[in-house]
Amino acid sequence: MFNILFSLFISFFKIGLFGFGGGYAMISLIQNELKLHGWLSLEEFVNIIAIAEMTPGPIAINSGTYVGFKVSGLAGSIVATIAVVVPSFILVLLLAHFYDRVRGSDYIIRLLLYLRPILIALVFAAAISVARTSIIDFKSIMILLAALFLLHRTRIHPVMIIILAGVSGVFLYG
Repeated sequence: MFNILFSLFISFFKIGLFGFGGGYAMISLIQNELKLHGWLSLEEFVNIIAIAEMTPGPIAINSGTYVGFKVSGLAGSIVATIAVVVPSFILVLLLAHFYDRVRGSDYIIRLLLYLRPILIALVFAAAISVARTSIIDFKSIMILLAALFLLHRTRIHPVMIIILAGVSGVFLYG
């Protein structure tokens, strides 16, 4: 039991530590850790991302809580959730302490500038991974295209688009 909890902690600590750019950028990191340990199938992972996106809170925390619970019950969910949060907590404390010294630093500005392309790559890699199991036929492609159109061409809230996509799926596949 301790070995599993330790593995959960290390895996989700790494996700929290290297997950620059937020939840979408963390998806590929989460997927790699799950694949490495064999904790979930790719289909289960895609379902977790969908559920984590619909529930309040960050994707990484929701995913950690679910994976931890599935792998090791309540103790696993607590360990994975804490592990994914600890790196950000430590980083915020450090940044708060050194903020006055590094604010406006050319090194920090360049660092952040060159991290942006990495974030795009991480989000794109996650999108491809999720698409492999989510786009299964012509109907799912139509839902994808409709959602993309609504997201980029209208002012409809993303939560409403998620609901519309879910209802469309029920009618099309039900």
